[in-house]
Amino acid sequence: MINIRPFHSDDRQAWDSLWQGYLTFYKSSLPAEVTDETWRRLNDPAEPMHGLAAVLDGRIVGIVHFLYHRSTWTTGNYCYLQDLFTAEEARGQGAGRALIEAVYEQARVDGASRVYWLTHETNTAAQVLYDKVASRSGFIQYRHMLG
Repeated sequence: MINIRPFHSDDRQAWDSLWQGYLTFYKSSLPAEVTDETWRRLNDPAEPMHGLAAVLDGRIVGIVHFLYHRSTWTTGNYCYLQDLFTAEEARGQGAGRALIEAVYEQARVDGASRVYWLTHETNTAAQVLYDKVASRSGFIQYRHMLG
């Protein structure tokens, strides 16, 4: 049975391991100060950034981060599911789906009108799940890095 719960302050080590796994999956790395600030934000109730842990047999096996922002298209905020990652040994056991559904529920409670996320086009394994729990928007992301 997978339990979904908010992060606790003593989850840092388990979160770090999964966060680094997520970054490695996307062939990325971040300076330690960015990781430290992300963890701080995830645990600060005044921040619009939130996180949840998927716990299986007493061990954190998945993480999700999400945040809210305004939209010109609705009166309710949008919820952006920014990061989702499960430990390799826990994949296929429902942790990813449970985390997504927990974000859906929290976004509903918080009055959001939409939950959305991005994934890389090569992340076909995750897309099998995503196609079951959401619909593709058809939009293509463009970005320009500042600095």
